[in-house]
Amino acid sequence: STATRFAILDTNWRGDDGLVCRLQTVLRGAALGHPEIVVRDVAAHHGADGAPPRLAGAPHSSPFRLRQVLRPGFRLLRSGDIRAADAREHVARDCAGDIAALLASDATWEGRPLRAADVAVLVATRDHGLLVQRALAERGVASVVAGGGHVFATPAADDWLALLEGLEQPHRSGRVRAAALTCFLGHDVADLDADGDPRADSRADSLTDAVSDTLRGWALLLRGRGVAALVEAAEERGLSARVLAGADGERLLTDLRHLAQVMHEVVVREQLGLTALLQWFRDERRRTAGTERPRRLDSDLAAVQVVTVHGSKGLQYPVCYLPFLFQTFVRPVEVARFHAGHDRALDVTGSGPHWAASAAAHQREDAGEELRDLYVALTRAQGQVVAWWAPTKNTADGGLHRLLLGRQPGVAVVPDQQPVRDDDYVTRVLGLLEELGGPTREESVVAEAAVTARTPDDAPLSLRRFGRAVDAEWRRTSYSGLIRVEEEQAGPAGPATPGVVSEPEEPGLQDEATLAGDALAAAATSAEAPGPVDPVAPVADAEPAVVSPMADLPAGAGFGSLVHAVLEHADPDAPDLLAELRGHTVEQLRWWPVDVPADDLAQALVPLHRTPLGPLLPGLTLGDIGLGDRLRELDFEIPLDGGDVRGRPAEVHLRGLGRLLREHLSDDDALAPYAARLEQPLLGGQVLRGYLSGSIDVVLRAEVDGATRFVVVDYKTNLLGEPGRPLTAADYAPDRLREAMLHSHYPLQALLYSVVTHRFLRWRVPDYDPAVHLGGVAYLYVRGMCGPETPVVDGHPAGVFSWRPPASLVVAASDLLAGAP
Repeated sequence: STATRFAILDTNWRGDDGLVCRLQTVLRGAALGHPEIVVRDVAAHHGADGAPPRLAGAPHSSPFRLRQVLRPGFRLLRSGDIRAADAREHVARDCAGDIAALLASDATWEGRPLRAADVAVLVATRDHGLLVQRALAERGVASVVAGGGHVFATPAADDWLALLEGLEQPHRSGRVRAAALTCFLGHDVADLDADGDPRADSRADSLTDAVSDTLRGWALLLRGRGVAALVEAAEERGLSARVLAGADGERLLTDLRHLAQVMHEVVVREQLGLTALLQWFRDERRRTAGTERPRRLDSDLAAVQVVTVHGSKGLQYPVCYLPFLFQTFVRPVEVARFHAGHDRALDVTGSGPHWAASAAAHQREDAGEELRDLYVALTRAQGQVVAWWAPTKNTADGGLHRLLLGRQPGVAVVPDQQPVRDDDYVTRVLGLLEELGGPTREESVVAEAAVTARTPDDAPLSLRRFGRAVDAEWRRTSYSGLIRVEEEQAGPAGPATPGVVSEPEEPGLQDEATLAGDALAAAATSAEAPGPVDPVAPVADAEPAVVSPMADLPAGAGFGSLVHAVLEHADPDAPDLLAELRGHTVEQLRWWPVDVPADDLAQALVPLHRTPLGPLLPGLTLGDIGLGDRLRELDFEIPLDGGDVRGRPAEVHLRGLGRLLREHLSDDDALAPYAARLEQPLLGGQVLRGYLSGSIDVVLRAEVDGATRFVVVDYKTNLLGEPGRPLTAADYAPDRLREAMLHSHYPLQALLYSVVTHRFLRWRVPDYDPAVHLGGVAYLYVRGMCGPETPVVDGHPAGVFSWRPPASLVVAASDLLAGAP
């Protein structure tokens, strides 16, 4: 469809009246590269009532200043123009001096002292911005290139790359010596020279050997404990003090830490080793060349902002400097892109009868785009604009030059190119524009006297006092974090109680035996919790015992993580389930190295998929439920007691869930005794405010009794058998599973995961009814699931613990965690 109405904004809500009027003198009626893109008349909102300008006390009061660079004093080209690089260097120094004088003055903005962050330097390219930034640094003015370019293209990234290469091959002297020169190790070229060239001497080079030893130790640290531990080790060698002692040290240290965080995240997410991390780092540097990953520095907010014109769109600043918009470099056209009517045309021929017209059309559209960028730059300021003009080879194509010296009064068209005339001619034209109410002409002369900008360092120093109250009870926690208070109280556990070995909730934090011992010790303190599993008495079994398919497989956190990973990715509908399981086992063994043959584990997992799932999913096995009906690894983070509301007083404690268990569960419910555990002071006294995070192994969807049900499933690899006796299905009979659930804190986990699922379903399922859709929780103790021959007692297969809490309990628990009264 085609627009039939055009709306024109006739009020400028950004600039002061004096600035808007001067800009209108040179912009009014100008066509910005297209006959329909014309600058309309506009009135200023600020100052229309006669109010004084918001910028006051500046060394130069004109709201639109144009500083003219004259030829005398420069080495000229044969054309009589100044070399473009020389002009840019001069303008950059003049711009820095003018900014320094402004910030050192008593200038105010809206009645407050003008700050460095109120000043923006708008440039076409980042390289031009860096030129101004260096000139500002010479004047003692802090500045930041907004966006800062890509953090992978910084000196910090160079140091990280050299360090990673040294860590990967600490036996190669070239890499070792390159790493020695980084800020991480702090050596310089003089140190290396004093130690000599190790290639020229068969004797060991002391510095190279010492650094090599350090790199070997750091490599082991990185592989074992990650990037954060490596940074900590570097800090112990004085990294921060060394970096901050150098020029621009705050920026370098911030970039080093920024890159460390990025690498930490990718190592954790993708489980990268050192070699893979190095390759990723190299790829990231190549892939992101020319793009921007914003760099971080809190003090950027107190610095002059150096921004590209493109990046400034939609922004505003009290004072804007436009140092280089008088010129532009026209590149040769290799691929011509232009409009042909309403269509976009692309000419890649590079020659032929139509190429000249295509190239001209391309350059004509570029010239129009240059004018539109100029308009953006001129209209970012609220109080003052300062621009420059200089006679260079590139000036003839510059947008500001063409607008000021190529456009005739009352004529809309701005020429695509305008010849550069002598200084006297330009001075007369700019003077006439000033008389007409345009920019105020000034001669561009770099002040020789050192002008130091006013900085916060000039103010008297005082001790900053911390006046806020710290909410020590607000926290991000997890199920494992909640139960850890009992483990910490119990202290280091001795040998695990025989007969029950639990898997860890967070792999790598603790081994299975420790968690089991802690859980049993905590259970023994509860008057209503059942006693520990008898480690000696054999389990009664009327029929011959069915040996567990995993009887000969190892235990431990790594094994549990391996099983979880295989079950997460394996497709139960694969034509060859055994081959599917074996393939994923081989794949996951790279991430979870366990001393178990892939064939053995795959064979042991096949019966798991053929075992009945019990009363919550009658007639179904895990193999009957395809990936389309599985929500795997459901990550969550939910607010606790208004965790996203600041300043809320503590109202919810974990013992409240124990009260709800008593209110909603019957006395014969398998998990009813756990209420007493939750009401103990140490565990139940925890305040629930902040956020609860975690991950549910899988939520299964199935049709049960004519309704769609969602069942929370948690895989457990716990060993429940008696040491020295073959592991059988009888070790995972319903009574044993109930005891194991109560010995650990699994009832709490089951309730929390039910709440999470309830909140997820009420958000995603139309006409959601918790009494219908909540299908309960199934804990699959995979070692006890032996396939079709698995013993079933009262409808409950061995290895499957089923619990369907009342919907009213889940809803009440959700409301309690949310802080509802």
